[in-house]
Amino acid sequence: MNATNLVLGSDAINKLQEIRRYLHAHPELSGAEHHTAVLVAGELRHLGWRVQEGVGRTGVVAELGTSNGPAIGLRVDMDALPIEESTGLSYASTSPGLMHACGHDIHTAVGLGVAMLLAPLAEQLSGTVRLIFQPAEETAEGARWMLAAGAIEGLSALLGLHVFPSIAVGSIGLRHGALTAAAAELELEVFGEAGHGARPHQAVDAIWIAARLISGLQEAISRRLDALQPVVLSFGRIEGGRAFNVIADRVRLLGTLRCLDCQLYEQLPEWVESTAQAICAAYGGKVKLVWRGIAPPVQNDPQLTDLLEGIAVEQLGREQVLELAQPSLGAEDFAHYLNHLPGCMFRLGVAGLDGCSPLHHGGFNPDEACMPVAVNLLATALKRWLEQNSKP
Repeated sequence: MNATNLVLGSDAINKLQEIRRYLHAHPELSGAEHHTAVLVAGELRHLGWRVQEGVGRTGVVAELGTSNGPAIGLRVDMDALPIEESTGLSYASTSPGLMHACGHDIHTAVGLGVAMLLAPLAEQLSGTVRLIFQPAEETAEGARWMLAAGAIEGLSALLGLHVFPSIAVGSIGLRHGALTAAAAELELEVFGEAGHGARPHQAVDAIWIAARLISGLQEAISRRLDALQPVVLSFGRIEGGRAFNVIADRVRLLGTLRCLDCQLYEQLPEWVESTAQAICAAYGGKVKLVWRGIAPPVQNDPQLTDLLEGIAVEQLGREQVLELAQPSLGAEDFAHYLNHLPGCMFRLGVAGLDGCSPLHHGGFNPDEACMPVAVNLLATALKRWLEQNSKP
């Protein structure tokens, strides 16, 4: 094994498990990670890191090392989701309707594990390591907040991770180039004319038109767009109507749209609006589109990807380092940082012997043995990148 590989000790692993379980039991929604931030800042200060709180609202930034050299960062996210937990764990969420169902408690613990592993090496670092504990990834706001607060100023590279329930614990997934999709949130408001439920011919039924709109857009994607450039449209919320016997005059649809091609992504707002207008007009209604871009694709830097791959092979073995054949249509606001500097995100295997429920599921229960895997890889990669990029 390479001499520069760093390995977390058993006491530190036990400490990380305690921290992760506390975080899991006390989830906080996007932008409200107040107690999480206090815990993170306290642990970092105890380890001797230089800590700044309240960055990007509830974010925490910490640095270690010397300013006489390059700087590299690690971004981890901290927020939970409005999901009811169904794992039955002894440390399950104590907040009804809230849960760490996307593994951000694992991410936060991994960030603190990296801090533990690097802290004794502060004077040996060939530059600066910056840990960025980011809020509000789930709402795709946190990265923008951190950027506006200057969280990546002075950095030359950035690493990140995300748990992945379809990969076994002890393995990681890497991909050169595109890792995730461009994504947007869309709101479509359908307008009709109210009327009595007994006389639908005297009204313009917005609920009926909305149903046509949902199926019509899906059909149009398969027939009007290039099938070799996948586009996924999903509606997650429908609101409309006032009474059982009153034909609705307004329906609001909320959904998300994903694609891999950046040029197509730029064209989709106009395409969705024109298609929706045509469908609604055919049935006597109108529609208004509100489009909000969530994130561009994550494009992994080839040199940073090679660095992570080489270290992972050393630490885990070739067979445990998986090359991901396809990008994900999921979105990740880590991509916003990559508009400003090179970066790389990898997938951390968390499936135990019995598998693992998918992300954003009430039964999501990752195997905690994944944490030292990520800590050892990231701490070694951060230190080695500084060594490779410092001036002789």
